[in-house]
Amino acid sequence: MTARFFTFLCLGAMMSCAATSSSTSTSNGNGSVTEETRAEKRGSGTAPNIDTRKYRTTFPAAPSHASAPAAPAAPTHHVREQVSVLMDSVAQANKNIKYAAGYRILAYTGIERNTAMTLRNNLIQRLPEAKDYLTYKQPTYQLKIGDFFTRVEAQAALAKIQDLLPNALLVQETINIPK
Repeated sequence: MTARFFTFLCLGAMMSCAATSSSTSTSNGNGSVTEETRAEKRGSGTAPNIDTRKYRTTFPAAPSHASAPAAPAAPTHHVREQVSVLMDSVAQANKNIKYAAGYRILAYTGIERNTAMTLRNNLIQRLPEAKDYLTYKQPTYQLKIGDFFTRVEAQAALAKIQDLLPNALLVQETINIPK
């Protein structure tokens, strides 16, 4: 370890000595350094400056009498009719879509039909615009409310009925698209 350190130290000293010996100053006889020797010192190891202006591309100057811009070119290939036909076909195809991925509120899951029906009537009074879905899979009833495209819409509706149903959940489900 010490030998390596000493070796690096010696190499560093030799390199610094070599650098100082190559940078001796040249004088012109009266003790001053000339501009040529300064340029040699500065530019030693670099290429001389080359004028590259002759290789640059030149463009003709714009005529000075043409102060007004030229009229824009008129389109020659109109596709407005084709686009409107395609948009109509897309709109017609979208009318046939009846289902989408969305959210519903799971309000009740249980085996008592009367409880589900009374809860359904209370929810219709609170959320008259939301559609309710009461399903029966033996032996349980499930009451779900609404067709919401985003979770934010479903969360806002859930906040309206949270005091009535503290255990209500948001569930992802295929929803009916309202027409």
